[in-house]
Amino acid sequence: MKIAHLILTHANPLQLKRLIQRLAHPNADFYIHVDLKTDIKPFISINSENIKFIKNRISVHWGAYSIVQATVNSFEEILNSNHKYDYINLLSGQDYPIKSTAAIHHFFENNPGKAFMHTLSVADEWQEAIPRLTKYHLCNYHFAGKHLVEKYLNILLPSRKMPNDLVPVGRSQWFTITGEHAQYIVAYLQENKNVRRFFELTWGSDEIVFQTILFNSIYQKDMINDNLRYIDWSEGKASPKTFTMADLSTLLHSGKLFARKFNANVDAAIFDELDKLLY
Repeated sequence: MKIAHLILTHANPLQLKRLIQRLAHPNADFYIHVDLKTDIKPFISINSENIKFIKNRISVHWGAYSIVQATVNSFEEILNSNHKYDYINLLSGQDYPIKSTAAIHHFFENNPGKAFMHTLSVADEWQEAIPRLTKYHLCNYHFAGKHLVEKYLNILLPSRKMPNDLVPVGRSQWFTITGEHAQYIVAYLQENKNVRRFFELTWGSDEIVFQTILFNSIYQKDMINDNLRYIDWSEGKASPKTFTMADLSTLLHSGKLFARKFNANVDAAIFDELDKLLY
């Protein structure tokens, strides 16, 4: 069971190095996408035979399609490598395992061929996402007056409709899928330019596009509505809670494989404690 850990990051190379060290395994490789806005030099020093840096980097902006493109570009480089991966595990640089690496590999060995993604129906279970799809959003574009243009687009034009009669689903952008699933997603976006154009005008498309493509395909049968990540949104902010030592017990009893988010500048002790307990 070979895993490609795809990590999207933009800061704190030392924390990234620690994440890689904790997930190191003979059957694991690491593919790192460093935001194009970020100086890559401090990250390059994290050097190992099983670490590859994505060449076709994207300048990522919050809520924009750019994070989808960064992920797709990374998929392409993983799929075009000389390795065949059973699973591609998408992480951020602020994630950390809350199970041992051996337990993580054991889990995937016992669950082959699945797509572990947080998948809610936009029409029924996640209705707050409906305006993302029906309205025009210019979050992927950067020009003076774009908010005024966006306002008048939504006044003058009819509501948008999903392309290709796709049924929209989604929630969290972080997931673990097989290489075959990733290949299908890449090919689908290449062959359906209208779908890409639609999601380029969608706010937070990274939380919808990947699940939606698989859900509307023969791979729907592979989908498990669990992305295996513990994420705490209880603070009601735009970003999830940053975990500290106070959250240790909750994390360990969550039943998940990974958690986000962590910040070594806020609380480094929780990394030490997790490492001591798990490794």
